[in-house]
Amino acid sequence: MPVTDPIADYLTRIRNATKAKKVRVEIPASRTKIGLSEILKNLGYIIDYEIIDDNKQNKLNIVLKYKNGIPAINGLKRISKPGLRVYRAADKLPKVLNGLGTAVISTPKGLLTDKDARNQLIGGEVICYIW
Repeated sequence: MPVTDPIADYLTRIRNATKAKKVRVEIPASRTKIGLSEILKNLGYIIDYEIIDDNKQNKLNIVLKYKNGIPAINGLKRISKPGLRVYRAADKLPKVLNGLGTAVISTPKGLLTDKDARNQLIGGEVICYIW
């Protein structure tokens, strides 16, 4: 069954895995999902990820991070959807929880956090919020 919004599927799989206290979650891979995983790793929301090569699409194996049984990821929210894209200029980029969370922005230079996009004065499509 094809997925109409792969990024929402990615976020939902991670959200469900953290609620079920899973250590790992396996997700079909794509360049965007690998970029999102790299941002999550750099921000300390996940421990690591690896790309498992198979003969079809490849898979992402993400190792989730917990501290005393509490997941590092408290929330994930999809903002720009296939039916309603959300674009923002560099000076209008959102702040998630007054800077405690992170917005992921798709820019011409690739996926960036809201802080990095603001520093580089680049706007783009607001993909999701992480806190």
